[in-house]
Amino acid sequence: MSPPAIIAPSILSADFGSLGPACSTTISQGADWLHVDIMDGHFVPNMTFGAPVVTKIRGHVDRPKESFGKGTFDCHMMIAEPKKWVKDFQKAGCDLYCFHYEAAIDSTAAETPEAKSDKKTNPKEMIKYIHDHGMRAGIAIKPKTDASVLYDIIENSNKDEVPDMVLVMTVEPGFGGQKFMADMMPKVQTLRQKYPDLNIEVDGGLSESTIDTAADAGANVIVAGSAVFGAQDPKDVIAKLRDAVEKRR
Repeated sequence: MSPPAIIAPSILSADFGSLGPACSTTISQGADWLHVDIMDGHFVPNMTFGAPVVTKIRGHVDRPKESFGKGTFDCHMMIAEPKKWVKDFQKAGCDLYCFHYEAAIDSTAAETPEAKSDKKTNPKEMIKYIHDHGMRAGIAIKPKTDASVLYDIIENSNKDEVPDMVLVMTVEPGFGGQKFMADMMPKVQTLRQKYPDLNIEVDGGLSESTIDTAADAGANVIVAGSAVFGAQDPKDVIAKLRDAVEKRR
């Protein structure tokens, strides 16, 4: 049996004029986590917000009482230098720090925004660094990145260097409202077959019309933005997304 369904609405689709209450409301409507999209204008062409905003919305949502529990802030770090911001986001209230594999291998190992380093970031070391700062670690891959790049990382004998979640992007990262890429599902299926107990997240274009495809492939962590925040009855949409995953466990 795969891990339980986790519904993580993306606050990129929330009302930014009332972001804290919007986050609190979606948790009360049945959401498990909040997916917090952090974009820096470098790794992706768009920009969203940084640690100060996360600090503010953290005040509206209780911290999870257990690992991966209700109220988890799933921070999706679409940024060019992911290691530099671990400390800031830990202080801001991040629970799960999910960095991109592509950014990690191209970035430096500097540990603060102002620091410099000639050393490259190693994904395994990055995961340990996140764990050392008291957060869960996720690793994301873009549509053009093959899932095989993750095998050596997931199968590492050093458990401190093993990710707690893998995110398979089902759109190109950087913008909300894109069409779901069903051709990413073989990646999800392969990862589920190889790692039955792994939390596998999908992000991009998830809705009532695409959830069955993602759930059939084995995804259990579902990111949905406009499908939840734009719904007439968000509670009903969240319940339907959860039910689709649970039926296939």
